[in-house]
Amino acid sequence: MPNVNFHKPHTYHTMNANIKSINLEIADLRSEIINHKVYTQISDLRELRLFMEHHIYAVWDFMSLLKALQINLTCTTLPWFPVGNAKTRQLINEIVAGEESDLDEKGDVKSHFELYLDAMEQVGANTAPIHHFIEALKAGKSFDQAYLMAEVPLAAQQFMNSTFAIIKGQQTHAIAAAFTFGREDLIPNMFHNMVSDLNSANPDRVTIFKYYLDRHIEVDGDHHSHLALEMTSELCGDSETSWAEALVAVKEALQQRIALWDAALAEINTSRH
Repeated sequence: MPNVNFHKPHTYHTMNANIKSINLEIADLRSEIINHKVYTQISDLRELRLFMEHHIYAVWDFMSLLKALQINLTCTTLPWFPVGNAKTRQLINEIVAGEESDLDEKGDVKSHFELYLDAMEQVGANTAPIHHFIEALKAGKSFDQAYLMAEVPLAAQQFMNSTFAIIKGQQTHAIAAAFTFGREDLIPNMFHNMVSDLNSANPDRVTIFKYYLDRHIEVDGDHHSHLALEMTSELCGDSETSWAEALVAVKEALQQRIALWDAALAEINTSRH
């Protein structure tokens, strides 16, 4: 069981000041993501498929960050013992329940990853690579072997390598920060509007993806984001070192997201020629 360093209780003022500081430090990166050209360049289902075939790896990667936090912050082995701080256990378990066992558009229980796969299949995107990638990992292949076998896009490989480097670093506060500030709420309203337009023009082809995005606004963009901020603040406490390490992890996560979007846009542009 990884050792987790829980700092002494701190004031909301201190917590809020550190969160504000990170938000100021990453404002330009967030702006670059939210205003990325990929959102305005997608004009039809074919181009949406290409975007989703890149984005799915970020969705899977996000679930891996989530489970790394649950492993570090709760007892996931037998015999059971209370681990760490009860407050952070509550926070991460609530987020896990929502992300791993949410309801799809029909009311069936699905993880957000499985919901995204359903959306890809409905829109006609190629889900074979992500399935091959996961099956290769299940079979004990290394990440590099799985990338090769599944022909994973290079930018997606680099995105996941970056995330798992943070996970392997075993700094739980840094993992929490990457999870908290690199969330799916970075997708802007104009993208939601574009998806709504595609859904109107293509009945029964984009309904699941639209539901997925709406669900993220409802759950991740509001309730879960507040829980994640509170969790990160609890883990960093009053340690300036922890907050500095958290900022490094956040910047890396956002830079990798930009690179992934750049790659998706490049493939969309190439497909037009």
